[in-house]
Amino acid sequence: MDLGLSGLKVILGGATRGISKEAAKLFAAEGASLGLFSRNGDALDDLKAELGGTVETQEFVLEDREGYKAMLTGLADRLGGCDIFIHSISSSGAQGTMDWDETYRLDMLGAVDGCEALEPYLEKSSAGSIILMSTTAAFETFLAPQAFNAIKAAVITYGKQLSQAWAPKGIRINMVSPGPISYPGGNWEGAKALMPDLYNGIVSQIPMGRMGSPEEVAKTIAFLASPAAGYITGSNIVIDGGFTKRVQF
Repeated sequence: MDLGLSGLKVILGGATRGISKEAAKLFAAEGASLGLFSRNGDALDDLKAELGGTVETQEFVLEDREGYKAMLTGLADRLGGCDIFIHSISSSGAQGTMDWDETYRLDMLGAVDGCEALEPYLEKSSAGSIILMSTTAAFETFLAPQAFNAIKAAVITYGKQLSQAWAPKGIRINMVSPGPISYPGGNWEGAKALMPDLYNGIVSQIPMGRMGSPEEVAKTIAFLASPAAGYITGSNIVIDGGFTKRVQF
């Protein structure tokens, strides 16, 4: 199936690991041009060499809102525009899920500032699309009260409301909520080594009998962001192997 991504310009953060890295690889394979940013400049250089094609990169640590907006618009200018924005930077990758200030700054304000900074570019696109990354922990209680769970719920609400406001501009906004996803260097691999009872207990609750992979989530991101999903907006797609128990109408 042709997703219609060839030649589109995609901006994606946290691109050197996990789900974001696999998404970058998929977009590149589909012929998209990429604007990638990460706090790890060396890993960005390695990824750029691996991907080939048109890839602009920027080493960046989010410290202030205006600097973040300027970095995003700078990437868009270097690409010659932006058709797709994936908001995937998060306190989770920085081991800060209990930190309210960090999570609000990266997960919530990162979404708001990213969307607002890139709105003029997306509005000019014939395929404007935003993906906001959330989590199943946003809509079912999970482990313990923490900033990450609560603020990711706010991201879903923000995205849904924004999808209504920006649909007349031709910009689609959707959310992707993975369940437990395991990969080398990720949080769940750390839990497997340090807290095997917790890890095994979570796996036992997943009907498919295993945790998901970054590649599986990346495929959903690529489809949902693409023109192939051109009539989908305001949706929250759950990717969890059946882990959550709620019924969603």
